[in-house]
Amino acid sequence: MTKYDIAILGGDRRTAFMAPIFAEKGYRVICFRTVPISCAPSIKPKISFTDSLREALDSAPVFIGGIPFAKSDCLYCENDASDINLSEIQRTIHKHQKIFAGVIPESFRQTCEEREISCYDFMRDEPMTLYNAISTAEGAILEALLHKDTNIHRSPTLVLGFGRCGKILADRLNGLHACVTVCSNDANELALACALGFETLHLSNLWRKICCFEYIFNTIPACVLNRRCLEKISPNAVVVDIASNKSGADYEAAEKLNVNIRFCPGLPGKYAGESCAKYLTDYVINRI
Repeated sequence: MTKYDIAILGGDRRTAFMAPIFAEKGYRVICFRTVPISCAPSIKPKISFTDSLREALDSAPVFIGGIPFAKSDCLYCENDASDINLSEIQRTIHKHQKIFAGVIPESFRQTCEEREISCYDFMRDEPMTLYNAISTAEGAILEALLHKDTNIHRSPTLVLGFGRCGKILADRLNGLHACVTVCSNDANELALACALGFETLHLSNLWRKICCFEYIFNTIPACVLNRRCLEKISPNAVVVDIASNKSGADYEAAEKLNVNIRFCPGLPGKYAGESCAKYLTDYVINRI
């Protein structure tokens, strides 16, 4: 069996773009169910592909999964409905292998630790989550512009939440000269937003004021956009929800009320795969 340095399993364009970067640096790479991308003709022959999970895991000491690593307990593969259960991967991996992925399930991590297999979670690394937030913020703005026929410039714009993504999103919108209001129930977040020059709104008053905004971005992973709020949203507004697992809004009510709401997971992979791949590749190389 041919030996490789790195195996890339599934994922989205972020992990797919890692393959040519590794190859350019001299690493031997094998890919299993990665997203098709174009790369330089000189690099393409240096990357191998396989339809066998066992071949991919048996031939490399390091393997890289997507962000997230799994959906519904199966390996996340953007380009197909994966039938590769995590239990199958656990049976196939070997002692002393290194695993890199995002949002690795805790049960999987514990099993690996018991077998002396190292797990590195991209999303537990603070610099990596900040880089990811940059791509998420830019992608969220693009999604909003694609689904509304007005400029963000001078538009009343609401950012729900002021964590990592909320801070960067508010900053980018401010750079586009939107009239940005930050909404939160955290006094520290509201104080910081005010100190940075943003208008602020306490979450308890959201239902009263939400009718005033044309662009609404939600980063809070809780149902802050409940029916009471959705009923007040302007029919001309667009809502971009980047909170995980559709947790930010009552989507059943939104559909009945004809609210223009867009749930937008995986924006970094959708719009900034190559940029993200550079950060992820550096992270891996520094740990192998």
